[in-house]
Amino acid sequence: MASRVSLKTKGKGGKGSKGSDEKSTTQCLKEWSTWAMKKAKVVTHYGFIPLVIIIGMNSEPKPQLYQLLSPV
Repeated sequence: MASRVSLKTKGKGGKGSKGSDEKSTTQCLKEWSTWAMKKAKVVTHYGFIPLVIIIGMNSEPKPQLYQLLSPV
């Protein structure tokens, strides 16, 4: 099942409100930034150790994988 993202703003849309376009743009930007930060957190969490291993494998002298993973 495909999920759809709703960008509707919550709140009162009474007379004299500033403009729904401005509210929807700021709300959309806020939702997008929150989504991006959550994804960046997951990528950083799961990508840090493999990045360290890859950098370690490309350094001089070239260690074996078991040497990188052993605590000694």
